[in-house]
Amino acid sequence: MHKEFLMGNEAIAMGAVAAGVNLVSGYPGTPSSEILETVSKHRGDGTYVEWSVNEKAALEVAAGAAYAGARSMVTMKQVGLNVAADPLMSLEYIGVKGGMVVLVADDPGPISSQTEQDTRHFSAFSKVPCFDPSSAQEAYEMVQEAFEYSERYSTPVFLRPTTRVCHGYASVTVKDKAEYTVHTPDGFVKDSGRWVIFPRLSFQNHKKIEERNVTLSEDFSSYKRNQIVTAREQEGEKKPSFSKKGVAAGGISFTYALESLEDLGMARLLKVATPHPFPEKLALEFLEGLEEVLCIEELDPVIERELIHLCGKHHLSAKIYGKLTGHVKNAGENTRDSVQENIKSFLNGDAASDNISSDSTLSDPADEKPSLPIRPPVLCAGCPHRASFYAVKTAMKGRKTIFCGDIGCYTLGNAMPLDMVDTCLCMGAGLGIAQGVGHIEPDTSCFAFVGDSTFFASAIPGVVNAVYNQAEMTLIILDNSTTAMTGHQPHPGTGRTMMGGSVQRVDIEAVLRGIGLTVVETVDPLDYEASVGCVKRVAKEPGVKAIIFKSPCIAIVKTEESMRVDAGKCINCKKCIRELGCPALIIEDGQVCIDPSLCTGCGLCAKICPTNAIIDSSDTTLTDVEKQKGGGHNE
Repeated sequence: MHKEFLMGNEAIAMGAVAAGVNLVSGYPGTPSSEILETVSKHRGDGTYVEWSVNEKAALEVAAGAAYAGARSMVTMKQVGLNVAADPLMSLEYIGVKGGMVVLVADDPGPISSQTEQDTRHFSAFSKVPCFDPSSAQEAYEMVQEAFEYSERYSTPVFLRPTTRVCHGYASVTVKDKAEYTVHTPDGFVKDSGRWVIFPRLSFQNHKKIEERNVTLSEDFSSYKRNQIVTAREQEGEKKPSFSKKGVAAGGISFTYALESLEDLGMARLLKVATPHPFPEKLALEFLEGLEEVLCIEELDPVIERELIHLCGKHHLSAKIYGKLTGHVKNAGENTRDSVQENIKSFLNGDAASDNISSDSTLSDPADEKPSLPIRPPVLCAGCPHRASFYAVKTAMKGRKTIFCGDIGCYTLGNAMPLDMVDTCLCMGAGLGIAQGVGHIEPDTSCFAFVGDSTFFASAIPGVVNAVYNQAEMTLIILDNSTTAMTGHQPHPGTGRTMMGGSVQRVDIEAVLRGIGLTVVETVDPLDYEASVGCVKRVAKEPGVKAIIFKSPCIAIVKTEESMRVDAGKCINCKKCIRELGCPALIIEDGQVCIDPSLCTGCGLCAKICPTNAIIDSSDTTLTDVEKQKGGGHNE
């Protein structure tokens, strides 16, 4: 054993590798993406990894491996579980042979997601056991234990870390390579009575699942991660003791609660590491003799409801407080400070504290630091998506339009001054929404925007639907040759795989023509005039048509080029700032100028400048004004 300083996601990946995982599949989504990438870096020769086209495909690949006796893991974020739900719900009725871990990273806040949905509910809904780590160290160990439980009970299991576990760093004790488990799959054995789902088989297996989960509840009551603990007293300090009050918590909230109780006083603390099936026997032991319990958890009141249920079932008089009673906020993520304030109010017998800010502190107001300024996300300087949006906006000016957006970097096209995302629901949904609006408002020009990775993940069925049902719409594919927002993972259109191989690139234009589109054009969005002309031309065509704006993400194509403002020609009209919103365009001393540290030289601003005042920085010709100032831009 040795120690390594690891991100929580890296710890999970290293734990899976140490457990002898044979296959890992997934679809990138923050806060889960680093897990598969870390497995790829540290995998043994017998481990296969892939970025699948979406979460449904990823889960099915992992299930097939588990059918063959392999240890498999599939990774996704919480909204990705919605995509994977179809096979998962049936898979629980079929079961697995090899251990299978379904890693779903929840995102309290939400920090980078559409929703704050809680996978613990999905665990109960699908009847799949759930493991909820509270730290990077525990996540490392728990993923190995999850494989063992999966094999013992022939079921897939959830591992549900939240953002602060996924992205927090810690010194983690890990196994040496010589200590790794070597798992050898014994292969798929044909048995239609086991692997082919029929109503009769589902009925029989449903009864077995219910019986198994009762057994698992008892098993989890003795599982070492579920504990009744008392906060450790600080050396030399005597803290007040609260014998009739208890705190129940899970995940990162348990860590916060333990630290808070060490500061505030001694109280019984229940750690719930397996929210489903709930460890009833341990919880009843915890509740014995208590009059009041405060539940601290992210996101929904899962532990709170379980304890209320137990109190009713066993006629206990303990009062259970938490999100349902307003003692803990019911939205957003918990913080060390918010949890400490919640517990302090509870121990002191104060009223409900539902309005406590997640950033509140217990320090002297005189010592409080000012809040950090809010920095909204924006499209990067030089991002080709800005040029694509601007071209469409210019071409369609004056016409009744709707611009249906999607999940990814291009969602940021909603910000002013572009204002080019009228709707955004989930991955691929823009195509269906554009079709729906078009059927009701035939005088509206309907556009649907989607990225290249999302096209493969979830947009193709929407295009098929549009062609089949004779919709009137324009599909805009923003092809920047990567999965940008989640960390530049490869996809079928890049010609690269996570195993490091080069493969035949799946051509988006060929796919569209194969589906039945006859009007498909590809254009470089940084060629402004060509892009505007392309949009005007294609938008007039009847039926379903598509434009592929193809230009690589600026983050994967490094440049040292930049633009500058010719002060002698600039009339300070600020059109470049007002219409583009590029972060490299700034105002200094009342004059428009360009920050060379941000500018990538895309040249879009130069193409819309009415006086041609924006030029390439390599142009050393000085204007009369610059000569008088003794130099060029910013000198």
